[in-house]
This record gives sequence, structure tokens and C-alpha cells, in this order.
Amino acid sequence: MPPQIPGPLAIEMRGVTKRFPGVLANDRVELQVRSGEVHALLGENGAGKTTLMNVLAGLYHPDGGQVLVGGQPLHFGSPRDAIAAGIGVIHQHFQLVDVFTVAENVTLGLGNGQLGLNLRTVENEISRMAAAYEWKIDGRARISGLCVGERQRVEILKALYRGARVLILDEPTAVLTPQEARQLADTLRRMAAAGQTVIYISHKLKEVMGVADRVTILRAGRNVATVEVKNTNERELARLMVGHEVPTVTGEECNLEGEVALDLRDLEVAGDVLGENSVLMVRGLTLDVRAGQIVGLAGVSGNGQRELAEAVAGLRRVRKGRVSICGCDLTNHSPNEIIAAGLSLIPEDRLGTGLVSSLGAEANTVLKSYRLPPITRGGLLDRRAIRRHAERVLNEFSIRVPRLADPVWKLSGGNLQRLLVGREILSRPKVMVAAQPTRGLDVQATADVHRVLLQQRAEGAAILLISEDLDEIIELSDCVAVIHEGRIAGRFSRREASIEEIGLLMAGGRVEEVAA
Repeated sequence: MPPQIPGPLAIEMRGVTKRFPGVLANDRVELQVRSGEVHALLGENGAGKTTLMNVLAGLYHPDGGQVLVGGQPLHFGSPRDAIAAGIGVIHQHFQLVDVFTVAENVTLGLGNGQLGLNLRTVENEISRMAAAYEWKIDGRARISGLCVGERQRVEILKALYRGARVLILDEPTAVLTPQEARQLADTLRRMAAAGQTVIYISHKLKEVMGVADRVTILRAGRNVATVEVKNTNERELARLMVGHEVPTVTGEECNLEGEVALDLRDLEVAGDVLGENSVLMVRGLTLDVRAGQIVGLAGVSGNGQRELAEAVAGLRRVRKGRVSICGCDLTNHSPNEIIAAGLSLIPEDRLGTGLVSSLGAEANTVLKSYRLPPITRGGLLDRRAIRRHAERVLNEFSIRVPRLADPVWKLSGGNLQRLLVGREILSRPKVMVAAQPTRGLDVQATADVHRVLLQQRAEGAAILLISEDLDEIIELSDCVAVIHEGRIAGRFSRREASIEEIGLLMAGGRVEEVAA
């Protein structure tokens, strides 16, 4: 049990246990969160963080233990009970209706005679609440017209309007620019100073060190430690999370004289809506990647990254322009032809695009090679060759699976990503497109993926790294390009790359504004 702490407790979780079939997700977990503090919750993928917060939010019923809010033991039958107790959750993927106004979203689902609500009164209240944090939020504005940072503020206002005194934020900076992330940190510190309580879930240790007062670390569903941020550092937090030292993985500047392996010229690619109503998501984009080079593509989610990756891999049609791989024009060729030319894709959607969730790890390792020897001999699948190949992927990339035939949807995010990366790497690609390769991964899994990408670069592969994590982009990339509204807004060498400048371009600004 953690030591008793001075000051009033906003949240106390005593011996919380939660089981699922075959899994003990939380094992007598203790958590004490003070009123007026930012308390970070850290742990590897599968450590039990999300389960614990789902118990606090009323989504799960604990199998043992107690939840106390303001010193009073409470039993939440549903999320509505948790909201009534003053607990609000800000999800990583916003729960907003684009065609509704800010005020309509804030009051949506209140269930207290909403038809009789005076929206003008709600709009005035929103303005008052926003002004307390120096936000400029118009209650009459439609969500579709707001940037990502503004949408997150609406989510926070929605929780505060419902009387939340405790806010749970899940990976809150995953879709923000660096400037927006700093603004969020300032807001959270102001909230804490005003007596609000914040529980902050993140894999980004630098952010945790900058915003939190204390940190609780979980490992394998159990408490490891609760520490004061002022008495620790990033390396120590990483060690507590995984149980051993995690070496830093950083790319060194490479020779940029290799042949152009991936050449994209004047690309135009439409979004998901087809026909006359289709919207261009990639607009006149030109970019090249040389052999033995990592080019990082930075941008806020929704600026054409997914469409670009799918067009390069043959999964989405190019409306205009050219995709060349190793000197061959492969624009709008089939995925099989593009794979044969030497391209591998690590898609951002692991289970929707990268893996077949209902199949086992063994089958997923040969999804792209089952037609080729030695997997197929004489037109027949060689089961022994498939098993050997699967075991090689699992062993080389430290993937833990109960059984090779078990459907992969049962695996943790870290194991899923290792499986996907391992399959693509062992195909010995000449060109790799890695889209959000470490999204949602813990420090150890992230370090493993980074190490593999750098090894591939050293062996001569050309890598287009698409990521919303600027630290990852700058640590690994030889060149950094910024995408905004489907266009390349700027390109920097490794030495020139500045988080301030890149972040400004991501938000649609101009580099000249940095000094203004």
C-alpha cells in the first residue's frame, strides 16, 4: 500500500481487482489522488491502466476493492453514476458531433429536459467557463469548423459543464501540435491550481515530467511505485515501467547521396467519398526518399497522411501524379505488383488494414508471402515452412502469444505492432512506409520498433516515417517534411529541424511567424 499522504484526497482506490477470462487485469491496485493535483498514470501496454480508469469511470464493475470519491465509498452502476459523482473522461478520440454547435455538443445527452434548454444561456455559460482559462470558444460555432486543439477544449468544457471535479485524460496530446500540447499543459496546471483534479494517462515521459505532480506506475496489473515528479526523471520512470533499463534509441545522421528509391510527384488523392462529392486529401504533393534514408512526415491527424500511405501501397487510387519505386512507375498498380517491387507498408490501422483479427499469428505472418516459396511448393501450402516462418518472426521480435492459432485480436497493442513490423521487415523491403508505427505503444515496445527501423535504414532501405509524434520524427529522421492540408508545407534537414518551426507549419502557419 502506498504511504499515507497529506491533504484531502479527491480519489482513492483501495485494493481494486478486476478479472477477465484468463486475465487478471488489476491485482489489488491502490491509487490515491489529491485534490488540486495532476496525477500521471504510467505503465506498459497491458499493465492495467485503462482497466483501472474504466472502473473509476463506471464502465467496469470491480471484482474486489473500493472506490472512494471525496472520502465517500461509492459503487458506480454505470458511467452516468460516475459523472454524477463529478468524474469526467476526455477520450483520445473526441466524442463530438461535427454538424452540431459547441453549445449543442456540450448539452448533448444531459437527459434533464434538454428540449427546454435555452441555448443562449448555455452559450453565455460556455463563454464564462472558457474565459477562466483564456480560451476563445464561441458556443455558436460548429464543431466541423474547429481545429483539433479547440475540439479538445470543447470536450473539457463538456465535462466541466456537467460538474466534473476530476478529469481523466487518455493520451491527450496524441493529435495535438507542440504548441497545442503546451497550451493544454498550461490549462491543466491552471485547473490544478484552482482545485480541479486531473488524472493524466500518457506514454510520453517528457510530457509527464512537465505537467504532473506525482506519478503512479503499474506493471502487470500491480502497483510498482508512486513518486513525486520533482524526485525522479524520465530514465527512472522508464525503468519502473518495464523492470529494467531502457536504452535510448536515436538515429545518427546518414549519407544522403543514395539513389532515390521512392519518388512521389504532384500527387492528388481523394478521400473516402467517391464521385463528384469526393474531396482531395492529397493535393499536388511532391516528395522523395533515398536509399538508406529516413524521411519523417510530420502533421496533425487528418491532413492526408493515411490517404498518401494507401496510395503509395496501391490501396487507394491516385487521381493525378506519379508514384515511382526504385525507378519504376507503379502509379495505380495493384498491391501485389507494388509488393513485388519491394515496398512494405506498416499501416496505422493495425487490425483493420495490417492484420486479420480473426486469424492466428501464424497465418498473419504469411499474409503477403503465402503464394511464394518456400511457403508454397508445387501449388500447395507447406505447413512446416509456415510454422518455421511464424516462429522466426515471433522469436526475432519478442512477440508473446498463448498459441499460434489464437486470433490476434486477443494480443496486446505492443505484440500486435511487433507482429506487423516483424512480418514487413522479414520481407527485406527496398522501400518502407511506416505510418504511426508506435502509436499507443509503451517505452519498451517503442524502443524495439525504433531499433528495427534504424537497422533497416542501415541496410539500405528507404523509409517514409509518417508520425504525429514530433519527438519520434526528430529522433529518427534524416530529413523532416511537414504535411498540411495534403501539401508539403516545408522540408528540413536533420540539423535544421526545429520543433517550433515544424509545429507552426503543422498548424498552417509560416516559419517567419516563429520570431514574431
